[in-house]
Amino acid sequence: MDGQWYDAEAGPLVRPYAMTGGRTKPGPHGVRFDLIALVVVDPDAAGAGDEALLGPEHRTLLGLCRSETQSVAELAAEADLPVGVVRVLLGDLLEAGHVRVSRPVPPAQLPDERILREVIEGLRAL
Repeated sequence: MDGQWYDAEAGPLVRPYAMTGGRTKPGPHGVRFDLIALVVVDPDAAGAGDEALLGPEHRTLLGLCRSETQSVAELAAEADLPVGVVRVLLGDLLEAGHVRVSRPVPPAQLPDERILREVIEGLRAL
């Protein structure tokens, strides 16, 4: 034995409840993040000085959102964190004003399929 008591297969050394401070729901307002909710860094957010006060997982999520808008599910996969943890951490970032969250257009508000087909047929006729 070389004194190393953990390996890559053992998983992270910091347990999910430690990353969220034991919380399971994001923010005091009960904000819910759907898996397909889109997250982007707020360009009007406070400076990098405030980010130094954030935990490493918060900074990881901010870094992933800086390059492009990502869904909650994508962030969880990229950060290799459980979705529940990502939701709580995003709630923290949202309340601090670091990120903005938008919802995709609900299917009920999308144009009728018939209209889309007519537009496609019209374009093909050109």
